[in-house]
Amino acid sequence: MYSRHVTLLVKDNWITEFPRVIENEILPLLRRQKGFLDELVLFTPEKKEAVAISLWETKEHAEAYHRDFYPEVTRILNKYIEGVPLVKPFEVGFTTLPAFKKFAVSAN
Repeated sequence: MYSRHVTLLVKDNWITEFPRVIENEILPLLRRQKGFLDELVLFTPEKKEAVAISLWETKEHAEAYHRDFYPEVTRILNKYIEGVPLVKPFEVGFTTLPAFKKFAVSAN
C-alpha cells in the first residue's frame, strides 16, 4: 500500500468550509481513481494546518493520480489554502485497519 501526505495551510476565513470542500469536491474525484483506498484529513488544534493522507493500492496508482488529477485538486483548493501544498509519498509498512492489511508491506 502506498500513501500520499499533503500538508496545507488553510486560510483563516475558510476553515469551516474546508471539510465540505473535501467531502463534496475532492472525495468524488478521488473515488473515481483506480487504486484509491481511503482519505484521512487531520487539522492542528489551531485549525491553521491540515494534513491530507490518501491511501492507494500501489505506488503506480498514486503516481497516476498525482500526474493526471492532482493539478485539478490544487486548482479547487487554491481558494482555501495559502502557499503551495507540500506532497510527500510514503510506503505503508503496517496498519491495524483490517481492510488494508493485505496492502501493507512486509518487513521481512
